[in-house]
Amino acid sequence: MFSWFESRLDPYPADPPRMPPSGLWRFILHFSRGAKGYMLGMAGCSALIAVAEVVLFGYLGELVNRLSGADRAGFWAAEGGRLILMGAILVVALPVLQVLFSLLMHQTLMGNFPQRIRWQAHRYLLRQSMSYFQDEFAGRIATKLMQTALAVREVAMKFMDVLVYVGVYFIGALILAASTDGWLALPFAGWGLLYGLLLWWLIPRIGRISQAQADARAVMTGRVVDSYTNISTVKLFSHNSREEDYVRDSMDGFLQTVHGQMRLASIQNILLSSLNSGLTFAVTALGLWLWVGGKIDVGAVAVAIPLALRLGNMSHWIMWEFAGLFENIGTVRDGIGSLSLPRMVTDMRGARPLAVPEGRVQFDHVTFRYGAGDRVAPRDGLHGAVLDDLTLTIAPGERIGLVGRSGAGKSTLVNLLLRFHDLETGRILIDGQDIAQVTQESLRAAIGVVTQDTSLLHRSIRDNIAYGRPDASEAEIRRAAELAEAGFIDTLTDSQGRRGLEAHVGERGVKLSGGQRQRIAIARVLLKDAPILVLDEATSALDSEVEAAIQGQLDMLMQGKTVIAIAHRLSTIARMDRLVVMEQGRIVEQGTHDQLLAQGGIYAGLWARQSDGFLKAD
Repeated sequence: MFSWFESRLDPYPADPPRMPPSGLWRFILHFSRGAKGYMLGMAGCSALIAVAEVVLFGYLGELVNRLSGADRAGFWAAEGGRLILMGAILVVALPVLQVLFSLLMHQTLMGNFPQRIRWQAHRYLLRQSMSYFQDEFAGRIATKLMQTALAVREVAMKFMDVLVYVGVYFIGALILAASTDGWLALPFAGWGLLYGLLLWWLIPRIGRISQAQADARAVMTGRVVDSYTNISTVKLFSHNSREEDYVRDSMDGFLQTVHGQMRLASIQNILLSSLNSGLTFAVTALGLWLWVGGKIDVGAVAVAIPLALRLGNMSHWIMWEFAGLFENIGTVRDGIGSLSLPRMVTDMRGARPLAVPEGRVQFDHVTFRYGAGDRVAPRDGLHGAVLDDLTLTIAPGERIGLVGRSGAGKSTLVNLLLRFHDLETGRILIDGQDIAQVTQESLRAAIGVVTQDTSLLHRSIRDNIAYGRPDASEAEIRRAAELAEAGFIDTLTDSQGRRGLEAHVGERGVKLSGGQRQRIAIARVLLKDAPILVLDEATSALDSEVEAAIQGQLDMLMQGKTVIAIAHRLSTIARMDRLVVMEQGRIVEQGTHDQLLAQGGIYAGLWARQSDGFLKAD
């Protein structure tokens, strides 16, 4: 039975992820697709339970009246049918409704619904543009994803459960009290009015402070994660105290929102207790006065007073549910700001997979500035690196080296080839196909990249190498590691006792040295075997002995591929087929190493000013 209800709602829908709407209710409805029917079923059960409870209360008053004046000998004959009906409601109908309600809520919705939201939002975020992730803490994004999923579930389910139950129950109680005597309904109506005013004053304040609290919680988590992610930098600079102050500042911001929330909770309890005491007193006093005056019978009093006590007890639960509802609404509003953002780079309608039969790359009058449609500028010139009407053609199988000082536009050129950003003007073509008109997945599948800042997944070494080609065999993985001079792998052991290829590398590969991470990255690209290869300071983390050992494997890796290599250590790219010298986003010189030295221009000056193979500061 449990399994059947648990399998009603698919937690991992296969529909293509779409950008969530930015409006609150449209955002909630977007993520409620597929779950609406089950929530309506839960709401129907909740409404029927409320009706059944009010009916039983009403019959209790009638039963008291009949008992006070009934003939005992003929009581069962006169009242037996109704007693059996009420008994069936109490013993059969209510338990069945409660069972169905519980199964729909706990088995179908509580687990599957937020998981469904996480899955859909995560798939959308994975396809977000690079600029999105460059502008946010990873921990902050993850926190917003998790807490927003739970908040959407709570808002949707509280509306379908609590609001329906409370609305039906209160209306039923009002009708029940009015059916005995109109005056007896007045305390309930007055209590309902004052209770509504209290909700109207209190709940929006809770919603606002909850939104601020959700943001403060995300900031606090993001700062903590940032400290842990960069723990080596913290320790190298002996900045434990500085990090404590940095995190404490965000913790204080979060604590202030908690204090504000708890003040509202105390005001709520004080006012609500006073209101409930007034309701019970008014109903009891009015009921007794009406009974003494002969205007109502004892059954009405027997119903009204317990009903007032029941509403009083329920009111605290209702208030907390409403407070929780608007607290979650605040969390959802905060999450919308991070999850409902358009992708900066998208596949055009009808985009086709890229085909690379040769590997010709053409930059055709490319102009680009960071800030023109992008939210951040990566490391290649934070001031706003510019490519200004740049034209460059790389022949199939040609190996070129990009040369220039930091900020010249080298990495920007590579980022545009990978379509991490869209151009202002111009085109980039691969074998005559405009990369803006092909799918991003196929474009990046055709390009192998080894960067200076090698980042590994917190998984096994096997998984990291096989990331280049997940269907690779054991022999192919080991061969790639061997070609990358990664013989150290067999000596590795992690904290769980896993050895060799099974050892886990830690977050971002922190358990490995920079050179070891670089060799794993090279093995990964070797296994990928893409027709276009980008080497962005690929050997910068290797010592001279290892670099010399691996250079032959890199030469083999480059065979038959179109290669773009970036290096500040000019000796590593001097043997390329052609060197392209960039300055302020333009190509200022081209030629072989010997040709450029003979020209006596910028490249020759850079070469002359090198010390140990590195470019000196200008």
